[in-house]
Amino acid sequence: MEVKIKKLDPNAKLPAYGTPYSAGADLCACADAPIGIAPHKTVLVHTGLAAEIPAGYAGLIFARSGLATKRGLAPANKVGVIDSDYRGEIMVSLHNHTEETQTVEPMERIAQLVIVPFLSAEFTETDTLSDTVRGEGGFGSTGRI
Repeated sequence: MEVKIKKLDPNAKLPAYGTPYSAGADLCACADAPIGIAPHKTVLVHTGLAAEIPAGYAGLIFARSGLATKRGLAPANKVGVIDSDYRGEIMVSLHNHTEETQTVEPMERIAQLVIVPFLSAEFTETDTLSDTVRGEGGFGSTGRI
């Protein structure tokens, strides 16, 4: 599948897969200087890129496991969604979950982009829903004995 990428900054780095079997392509910080993220704060980090994601697909922005585990940096919204009709800059809202200021270096890999198909639903109002064994059992209800 082809996903067209436009560099909004000449220094921006195109998304790249770490291995031939990687699901996510790395997104890098496009910055002229290191970016400090204070403890428990969120900073919007530029990638310098815009994308043309094909209709019927979305771009999902996930944390990089190493960055999240080793340094406590992960997208503030947990998973970012890039719709196929969005043409603005891809940015990552990185949140620092630690007690220390974390520094993101220029061109550092900050998140991963996964392109996925999706289905659009038609939502129909109704007064009744079909019965199931679970019924209205919510959070933690399936773990009961």
